[in-house]
Amino acid sequence: MARWTGEWLPGAREAGASADGESQRWRGERLGLPESGPGSIATGGRRLLGLVVDLVLASLVTSVFVQPRFDQPEVMESYNLWSVLVWALITMVPVSFFGFTPGMGIVGIRVARLDGASMVGLWRAVVRGLLTFIIVPAALRNVDGRSLLDRATGTAVLRLR
Repeated sequence: MARWTGEWLPGAREAGASADGESQRWRGERLGLPESGPGSIATGGRRLLGLVVDLVLASLVTSVFVQPRFDQPEVMESYNLWSVLVWALITMVPVSFFGFTPGMGIVGIRVARLDGASMVGLWRAVVRGLLTFIIVPAALRNVDGRSLLDRATGTAVLRLR
């Protein structure tokens, strides 16, 4: 338990130190990723902005088919359900085939498998989407800048530019 919390909780281990005690100079160094530029670990701000863009896009697409009525709770319940389904569709399908959502593409980041395979794959995209929906696994990140959902699926979110 101490090893796991030492990797995830700030202050439990010296900042920037890896599990074997060596100092890490930048996020992703242990994974063989560059310090900055294309291929480096994406920042939390870019990841959050990409998620917000995807959520807004899902809401706009849903609004084309279901008119939101803020004074009618049953209509808004239906609208919210359809928005979640649209978000899941525009998140999971593009990630599985192309490695990024529309929002990720706009902010210049993508999901990449650490084993070097070109496609993320459907099961990884579905697990990432479900864990993102829960929020907490997406927010917890280790010293490499990888969230719990990245670690669960063997992926990392990298910068495109």
